[in-house]
This record gives sequence, C-alpha cells and structure tokens, in this order.
Amino acid sequence: MSELQLRTAEAGDAARLLEIYAPYVEKTAITFEDEVPAVSEFEARITRTLKRYPYLVALKDGQIVGYAYASPFKERAAYDHSVELSIYVDANQRHQHIGRFLYDAIEAVLKKQGFLNLNACIAAPIGADPYLDDNSIRFHEHLGYRLVGRFHQCGYKFSRWYDMVWMEKMIGDHAIPAPAIIPYPELDQ
Repeated sequence: MSELQLRTAEAGDAARLLEIYAPYVEKTAITFEDEVPAVSEFEARITRTLKRYPYLVALKDGQIVGYAYASPFKERAAYDHSVELSIYVDANQRHQHIGRFLYDAIEAVLKKQGFLNLNACIAAPIGADPYLDDNSIRFHEHLGYRLVGRFHQCGYKFSRWYDMVWMEKMIGDHAIPAPAIIPYPELDQ
C-alpha cells in the first residue's frame, strides 16, 4: 500500500470530493442528503468549515482518497467544546485504513484546538437493508466512541425509514474554566 499523506482541504478540491461523496448520496443511506450538491455549493461548504474547524483530505499517490471534517455540534455557545465529525472514503479505496488515518489526524487537530467532545451522527438500518449496514457504527466503536442515543425512524430515503444513532468520544479533560478554542486558521501546525 502506498503511504498516505494528509493536508488541509481547499475549495479547489470540491470536484474531487464530490466524486467521492456522490455515490454515498445516490446509492446509500449513509448520508440523508438526497441530491448531489453543485461543485460551487461544496466549495462554499469547505470555505465555511475552514473558518473554525479542520477539513482534511487523505492522499494516496497524489490523489485524494478520502476526507474528514468537523462542524458545530450545535450553534449555541454552551456547545463550543463539542463538534460533529463526518468522513467519506472513496468506495474503491475502502478497507485500507484511510478512515482510521483521517480520524486519528482530525482528532489530534481538534484536541490541539481545545475541543473536548467528538460526536458522530450515524444512520442506522432497521433490519437487513440494501442501502445501509452497520459498518459505520462498528468503525466508531473500534475508535473508542460509545453509543449515547438512538432516534427511531427519523430519516426517510429510498422509500424506507432509518434510525439515527449518536455516538461520542471524549478527547480532553472538562476543566473549569473550559479551555479556549483556537480557530483552525490560527492553529500552529
């Protein structure tokens, strides 16, 4: 296997990231988005995210093979030390430790920024399903996340209902006063 490299995403990566993301939208219930966004929308998402949070890409032989980013858990200031994580790996590159590589990297960055709680909102199948399995839940468990809640039949895609689970991982001490959050662009890397 070629060695993986990591870098910060750029708006110019949007077309490649959409190539990775589109099959998840069109063929799976992993994302509840039901239409592939325009490249311009994806560019805006990357730019907006990078104002405060990391948006990282994994490269193999110079080609982007996956990406991960953090976003607000909730908008209120009381939630400032919590983030929600998202990750997508090229379907042709799965089971090559790219997801673990990205999550280890983004977790290290978030810890340096002062974030304490990592949250993952994961679609969960209700029985056997051609569009979704429980691999994402198992992946997060393997990385130390624990299940904290399940919402029943709250997502609807492909003419079927899906549950949603929340998983969390703590990556720092919840000291008082709480640590300051360093916006991603201000982080010494």
